[in-house]
Amino acid sequence: MRPNCAERPRTGRALSTLRAMKRRDIADPRLVERYIRGGVMPRFIQRLREIEVELARHQRLLAHLYADVRRTHGHDPDAFRRRWHELARGWRFDEVNELIDQHNEYYPIERNLAINPRTGDYVTVHGRSFRRERAGLDWILERFPAGPPASSR
Repeated sequence: MRPNCAERPRTGRALSTLRAMKRRDIADPRLVERYIRGGVMPRFIQRLREIEVELARHQRLLAHLYADVRRTHGHDPDAFRRRWHELARGWRFDEVNELIDQHNEYYPIERNLAINPRTGDYVTVHGRSFRRERAGLDWILERFPAGPPASSR
């Protein structure tokens, strides 16, 4: 009967190579860090995903609300504008803005971004700033304008 792989004796050369490789890996902090991070999605990716999901959720809810306001006040542009501004000013983005603030603060550290010596700021990522704008009234009005209803344009 043949022994299985776990029971097979290792040759002296294989054991010494394994021991040398383990010592070398432990001595190199980059390899240890890669090993530790290998099984876990980096926090900045998790956070960006959470931001996108939350903003999409807000956009869906606002789209329904916008349609309701259009239905009830679409005949009167001034009433629509007043009501929509009132609702938009009262909309809360606390949780997603907290995530955006964390992203803006920690992303360059988590990604180990270099600093541009000319500006003293972190380098851009793919030519764009890594910073995200906080969501608020402007964010809402950019997506759902308070202008006259489409039927009266």
